Amino acid sequence: MAFKIVLLAGDGVGPEVMREGVKVLKAVESAYGVSFELVPFPCGGQHYLDTGEEWPDGAFESCKAADAILLGAVGLPQAVLPNGDIAGVGVVFGLRFGLDLYANVRPTKLYPNVRHKIHDGFKLVWEPGKVDFVIVRENTEGLYTPTRGFLDRGGVKELAVDSRVITRKGAERVIRFAFELSKLRRGAPSDGKHRVTCVDKSNVTAGCKLFRQVYDEVATRYPTVLKDYAYIDAFQQWLIRSPEVYDVAVTSNVFGDIATDLAAVLQGGMGMAAGGNIGDEHAMFEPIHGSAPKHAGKDEVNPTAMILAVQMMLDWLGRRKGEKALREAATAVEQAVESTLKKGTILTYDLGGTAKCSEAGTVIASAVARPRKKS
Repeated sequence: MAFKIVLLAGDGVGPEVMREGVKVLKAVESAYGVSFELVPFPCGGQHYLDTGEEWPDGAFESCKAADAILLGAVGLPQAVLPNGDIAGVGVVFGLRFGLDLYANVRPTKLYPNVRHKIHDGFKLVWEPGKVDFVIVRENTEGLYTPTRGFLDRGGVKELAVDSRVITRKGAERVIRFAFELSKLRRGAPSDGKHRVTCVDKSNVTAGCKLFRQVYDEVATRYPTVLKDYAYIDAFQQWLIRSPEVYDVAVTSNVFGDIATDLAAVLQGGMGMAAGGNIGDEHAMFEPIHGSAPKHAGKDEVNPTAMILAVQMMLDWLGRRKGEKALREAATAVEQAVESTLKKGTILTYDLGGTAKCSEAGTVIASAVARPRKKS
């Protein structure tokens, strides 16, 4: 059986990091006896400039039929839709809403020998093992629903309206997802306890009051997981000050979008940050760094975020399909990343080294491809 994986490389550095992700998938095929049917589609800003469409006809249907989706990055400054949106956003939101990928999952983990972006001189403030948490963000409502628009009179935009939508259904399922995820983890680094932190602004907004109410209702079904609360503004500083106390945090769409980018500084920057967009039937995985056009074509960016996105995909697919080999491969991919970083000889520019993107990908893939020991 071959698992069908749709590849959406996209723009900028997307194709470069996607190539490294494919190297890892090929290594997994060799070492773990699984097969992947890789189905690439062009998409994003460059494809829009070339064809007038964000992605080809049939691409969405192929994504819907796939076992999983890998996205590189979309967006170019010069590629703008008539409505002012960046070309390629229709691909991302088309998949999130079209496939109902309601949980955006962003792990934040600091690996050995990675200098994160918060320092005391040359001394690391946080050590590997003390930064290991996940932010789960609602992905299909909030401020990103299409309940917005302009009042345009005489060619002048006089008013802009963005309406935040929080539903009981949306809140309940993403909060449940966060509690289930906590049960699968080892707990917070500080005390090993399973804990889900509800991040909101329920002291002010009605949507957050509903979100917290639903959180309390869902929490009663998980007596072994501790409850925790934080207002989003306080959470931002607590996250940086005391990351070791967090296990899983759950929040609404825009709050999560902002908090996860801040969290990335604790793991070495965007080149280390992967994410998953997960629903009940489908999932898409991606690095969260964007297309970074100024780095495109230079073979210099960090492919680790994409490789960790592959790791997330393998783990999700293994659990969904009941395939032990895929879950073992996911573990091997993370171990390959960790061992490569720990050696410190192959580091890209953002981690203080001089290695090329292709070099880092090859070394990690080679570590994955080593023959398994017979049990």
